[in-house]
Amino acid sequence: MIPIAFPLIGDEEVNAVVRVLRSGRITRGEETRLFEEEFARYIGARYAIAVCNGTVALELALRALGVGAGDEVIVPDLTFIATANAVLNVGAKPVFADVDEKTYTINPDSVMEVLTGRTKAIIPVHLFGHPADMDAIMEIAEDHKLYVIEDAAQAHGAEIRGVKVGSIGHAGCFSFYATKNMTMGEGGAVTTSLEWVNEKLRLLRTHGEASRYLSVTVGGNYNITEMQAAIGRVQLRKLDEMNKKRIMNAEYLTSQLKRISGVTTPTVRQGFKHVFHLYVIRVEENVRDKLLEHLRERGIGAAIHYPLPLHEQPLYRALGYPSNINPVARTLSKQLLSLPVHPALTKEDLDRIIEAINSFFNEQ
Repeated sequence: MIPIAFPLIGDEEVNAVVRVLRSGRITRGEETRLFEEEFARYIGARYAIAVCNGTVALELALRALGVGAGDEVIVPDLTFIATANAVLNVGAKPVFADVDEKTYTINPDSVMEVLTGRTKAIIPVHLFGHPADMDAIMEIAEDHKLYVIEDAAQAHGAEIRGVKVGSIGHAGCFSFYATKNMTMGEGGAVTTSLEWVNEKLRLLRTHGEASRYLSVTVGGNYNITEMQAAIGRVQLRKLDEMNKKRIMNAEYLTSQLKRISGVTTPTVRQGFKHVFHLYVIRVEENVRDKLLEHLRERGIGAAIHYPLPLHEQPLYRALGYPSNINPVARTLSKQLLSLPVHPALTKEDLDRIIEAINSFFNEQ
């Protein structure tokens, strides 16, 4: 089976964990501090605050920026549900914007259509590894005095004209889940260049403690372990090379799949660096599920990201969201299919994927 994702864990990560375990300091130590410094430097932000997962990163960023009850936060309708649920979890209301038909990221024109006097923030998602249109989003935010929280959970190392995502908005949120471009197994981080946001995030991360056993605000325990930080430091050193392999794999897939009538390969906007967390093709709705079955029967771990726009999730239907909004997100949710693109793939793996898709369309 060719899996849809495969973490590259080598002896360096194993040795780093063993070193930390033998040190006796396994939480809230030097390893986490070093990871935060190194990750902030890599992203191009002044600060990085490591937390236990990407969802918590989003929630704490929202809370640090003062988003809460009575506020609205604009999120793309096509993404993983954590983006919207983080807004609910701080007491605010997610408002769904449609997405761009080519990059699948949030559509700035749709953002303007759903913006109201209660809008407090926008969360653009750099979906599948392709950056959102941050120039347009930041312009809207500046004009309307809004905060921007980049959801970069799928986009470690992605760039816009040489500037890394996670350093553009008021905060950037990353996940280090097992399937991401770099991993700790679980884990997350918030990046920011605003000192006051950094200070608030560090309070929120550890029970609001300004010093040991002296809490000045409500917070929680959202720390990572020293073992996770050690893995993250090694993975960060490998990230550019792993992303390079993803991009090479994607370019090879595109060079072959673009010849097949009925397959739309991913778009990469000029000046944008797409790091291909996922390689997502577009096919007709009546073809997608059949192609998925065809690939899985041949040992190829294709997948659907995401089968429903967020407003059609049972949770949001129960909350009274209408069913007839965001036509692009509704259409794409029925047409997109993710293929393996991770750096562990061989040329033989890629050729198997291409041949399987070729054989499917030849049989139609």
